[in-house]
Amino acid sequence: MAGGGEQQPPPVVVLSGAAKERVAKAVEAAASGGWEFRNAYRRQLLALSRRIRLLGPFAEELREARRVGEDGKEEDQALAPLADALEKALDLLRLGRDGSRIFLVLERDNVMKKFHDVIAQLEQALCDFPYNKLDISDEVREQVELVHVQLKRAKERVDMPDDDFYNDLLSLYNKSCNPSAEPAILERLSEKLHLMTITDLTQESLALHEMVASGGGQDPGKHIEKMSMLLKKIKDFVQTQNPEMGPPIGLNLMDSNWDRRPLTVPDEFRCPISLELMKDPVIVATGQTYERVCIEKWLASGHHTCPTTQQRMANTTLTPNYVLRSLIAQWCEANGIEPPKRSSQPDKPTSTCSSSERANIDALLSKLCSPDLEEQRSAAAELRLLAKRNANNRICIAEAGAIPFLVSLLASSDLRTQEHAVTALLNLSIHEDNKATIISSGAVPSIVYVLKNGCMEARSQRGKKDAAAALFNLCIYQGNKGRAIRAGLVPLIMGLVTNPTGALMDEAMAILSILSSHPEGKAAIGAAEPIPVLVEMIGSGTPRNRENAAAVMLQLCSGDKQLVHLARAQECGIMVPLRELALNGTERGKRKAVQLLERMSRFLVQQQEEQEAQMQASAQALSQATEQVQEADIPEQLDSPSPLFPVFE
Repeated sequence: MAGGGEQQPPPVVVLSGAAKERVAKAVEAAASGGWEFRNAYRRQLLALSRRIRLLGPFAEELREARRVGEDGKEEDQALAPLADALEKALDLLRLGRDGSRIFLVLERDNVMKKFHDVIAQLEQALCDFPYNKLDISDEVREQVELVHVQLKRAKERVDMPDDDFYNDLLSLYNKSCNPSAEPAILERLSEKLHLMTITDLTQESLALHEMVASGGGQDPGKHIEKMSMLLKKIKDFVQTQNPEMGPPIGLNLMDSNWDRRPLTVPDEFRCPISLELMKDPVIVATGQTYERVCIEKWLASGHHTCPTTQQRMANTTLTPNYVLRSLIAQWCEANGIEPPKRSSQPDKPTSTCSSSERANIDALLSKLCSPDLEEQRSAAAELRLLAKRNANNRICIAEAGAIPFLVSLLASSDLRTQEHAVTALLNLSIHEDNKATIISSGAVPSIVYVLKNGCMEARSQRGKKDAAAALFNLCIYQGNKGRAIRAGLVPLIMGLVTNPTGALMDEAMAILSILSSHPEGKAAIGAAEPIPVLVEMIGSGTPRNRENAAAVMLQLCSGDKQLVHLARAQECGIMVPLRELALNGTERGKRKAVQLLERMSRFLVQQQEEQEAQMQASAQALSQATEQVQEADIPEQLDSPSPLFPVFE
């Protein structure tokens, strides 16, 4: 230093950003215990959990990390990728802990892609980590570098689950296995899936239906029925091998230790409507299970929503829950009771958040209102994750008043905050009661704006998908469709449908299908010259897109403009793809195709009759004109007969 004086150390500041706190929380969550994995990916999940836990000392030092400089903004930005990667890893661990074991195996390719993406993201975050800018000890740095090496190796090595296991499950799912080999396959599956007790089987049934219910209101269709039947086969096999297997809850009435205590009926065996023990449980489109008589009365009363989730049901199909029915029958047999009579009083879900959970949500709401962008972003991200986890969180977050604040953040200039807000609203919209609050808070025009003109981060593929899914959930109701249409949604969706890249095609066709049932939506779609692209979609789209295209076409081919659209469809050659869809489409696609074929046939017959009538009228007019001309041109001297031969006098 000039002047020979003693050099003063530069100022040292503690990092104040949200990223380091997110990193520490994620590592602590992974190390907190409770991560029991009993599925086909146990080895991969344990390895991922172990690597995150190895970052424990790093997280502790990071909380106290200090640097040379004026502020910690640069370091906080550097930590953000690691925080994102760790939170994504936690989501995968939760999926492995809570998800349906059967569903996860059948979705092997998608699940393994999630593993690969998480490991690659973690490895990249640690590869670029700025150790030199933080006050981290050499020992901890070496441990982090060891984790990085492990992740790098894992990224380069494909660690697929057992192929035989996957093929066994797939053969039962598709009913393609040899019947004589089925017992051996069931034995292997029950062991590898850890489905050996009534408790295991009940939890798997509930997990399976919860995954369907959290799927954004999509129709479970045949998949849930096939998986339920598969689970029932496993259950029947396990019970055959272990006849003494008893229920997890409740006591046998013949047990000498019963001591006249009242029998406790497991909650999962009760109908959510009647709260009574079910004897004929059925699954509705949202994935929830009810007593058949109760849900039939509910539907017969004019309701179109699921009593538990309050979601609008995509259809009124009732699928027998064979697994639960069998479990209930076994429980009744073990306890010597008969299912009692039921009532049909609806039960509306309410929040059961604890005081600490509510306090946490209230604190997050305070951060949403903060002028600090980092606090807003962090709070929106945490609310997004909370709303994703379960229905109770969705109720509690809405009751706390978070929705208007999240809607206001859709206009945020911060890229990540906008994305978190869109996805949080998507997760909240899964619960029926939240839809009205989201709509009344002005969310539809804002979400349309984000999808059309939002910041680049929120317009990324994931952001667009979440915005589109939120619009789909909100537009299921007729009253909300008008708001979305008037906000300019139809031209935007038509732009996605005609986009050569095919980006968001599935989401766009699903939204177009529900908007076409609204008069304003049908008019707006019809004005966009949609027939050629719809005909092409019916002929060559994915199964779901084909059925949605047929649904839109059916709406257009009714009402005032139907003749115009039918004629245009004929010009575009719709008959051949319609016939093929009627034979090989989804069940809904077949119904729509048959209805369209009937309308097209009537239209073609009408066209032919009109043409024949016109031809007949033209022929008649020509005949009359010819007769008139002939009568006018005959000379008078030809009126009397002429002699055949000349007469000579």
